[in-house]
Amino acid sequence: MRGFQKYIFLLLFGSVAFAALFAYLGYREFTTKSVMQEDRVYVLEPGQGVARTAQDLERRGMISNADIFRLGVRLAGHDKRLKAGEYLIPTGATMSGIMRLFASGAVIQHKLTIVEGWTSHQVVSYLNSLENLSGEIVAPPAEGSLMPETYLYVRNDDRNSLIQRMQKRQRDFLLDEWSRRDPDLPLNSPEEALILASIVEKETALEEERARIAGVFINRLRKGMRLQTDPTVIYGLDSSGSLDRPLSKQDLRTETPYNTYLIRGLPPTPIAHPGKASIRAVLHPLPTDELYFVANGTGGHSFAVTNEEHLRNVRHLRQLERQKKADK
Repeated sequence: MRGFQKYIFLLLFGSVAFAALFAYLGYREFTTKSVMQEDRVYVLEPGQGVARTAQDLERRGMISNADIFRLGVRLAGHDKRLKAGEYLIPTGATMSGIMRLFASGAVIQHKLTIVEGWTSHQVVSYLNSLENLSGEIVAPPAEGSLMPETYLYVRNDDRNSLIQRMQKRQRDFLLDEWSRRDPDLPLNSPEEALILASIVEKETALEEERARIAGVFINRLRKGMRLQTDPTVIYGLDSSGSLDRPLSKQDLRTETPYNTYLIRGLPPTPIAHPGKASIRAVLHPLPTDELYFVANGTGGHSFAVTNEEHLRNVRHLRQLERQKKADK
């Protein structure tokens, strides 16, 4: 009987020792750095369980043992806490580190940039080109309604939700700036300010010119003069905001709601999505007597108070253009 008890004791002791050894070796492997030689991206799909995740990670060479990973996650109580998403697994990550990463929800943050002066057509084309977004854009956003800047997003974010974020950013900024606008502007609403800001945005990319160009347009509006700005004509001809040819004299005579050579005042809507600088320029224009401007051939503009001075600037520009053509 004593021999049998001794046998049972040794069997139990051996089993405990074996379990302890297995637990030690398993824990050591669970917390040992992997052999991955570079950062790897892994997408944990919604509803993907621990067993499938463990097998997938092992198959891809991101972990050494699927069973140890699965057991370690369950013993840590994280088997119901892993969050779906796109993760960056760093070089040499341990299985325990991967578990904590998946449980944290610290997914990869991507960036996209909406450029100042883009039209809705351009924005929609850009968002549709990003394959890590989801959702079909139901309708193009209203022109001018988006704030052009850089946005963070995660894999499978919805395109329409992103558009709504951009619209809220633009709306909040516009209303805040409108409340602090200069007095006596010939603008009746934030919407009118947005329309003029979109024109300023398309007229110049130079920071130092925006308030000055806005001042010219404000002066023309006050005097009841036509704005006579080419970007509005282009938008009236093609709402994508671009032509594959120079404007012609016939274009300037073509009747559209946006042809500011023919209509007085502002066009009916913005012609692009203006950025913060152009909105501020319109609401705080440079005080000036100037009524005209024209490109100077070097990326900026020449400004004038009188039509005679303006015509001289135009002649100078034409001379530069002829000289450039002759030099080719």
